[in-house]
Amino acid sequence: MQLCQETPADWWEVEALFDLCFAPGREALSSYRLRDGVPPVADLCLVLRDENGLAAAIRFWPVRVGAADVLLLGPIAVHPTHQGEGLGGWLMQESLARARAAGWARVLLVGDEPYYSRFGFAKLEEIEMPPPTNPARILGLELVPGAWDRLRGEVTKAPAHSTSVAT
Repeated sequence: MQLCQETPADWWEVEALFDLCFAPGREALSSYRLRDGVPPVADLCLVLRDENGLAAAIRFWPVRVGAADVLLLGPIAVHPTHQGEGLGGWLMQESLARARAAGWARVLLVGDEPYYSRFGFAKLEEIEMPPPTNPARILGLELVPGAWDRLRGEVTKAPAHSTSVAT
């Protein structure tokens, strides 16, 4: 398995993997409205390849909560022929380590707490995603201790140029 940063040439192959792994209409989810017109945080978007092609992929996007910069994780997907091999966990661990090393303070995702809690994610009580997001699925991870303390409010789209690191 080869771990690489996603390149522009990978874009459509990664999109096809997401289409394969997620239900039709995935782009209608509220998290996609936060991504529309905003480039992903390229240094953190990773792919795993084997001799047969793309096995897994993860992407991150900049968003805001108030004046704070936040990483929005997702999507993450593993090709059905590789599910259960630990590739999703590998991508999570590697990408979160890179985010921490790059100076990002906090990560947000919408997902299942029982799965993501093993990576340190916990429910965020005071953070609001655009509707129709289930509040129980809004999870956060501190890459810097206390990064979510006193942070409250609505998640909004980052400016199109906002892929810089901020705490």
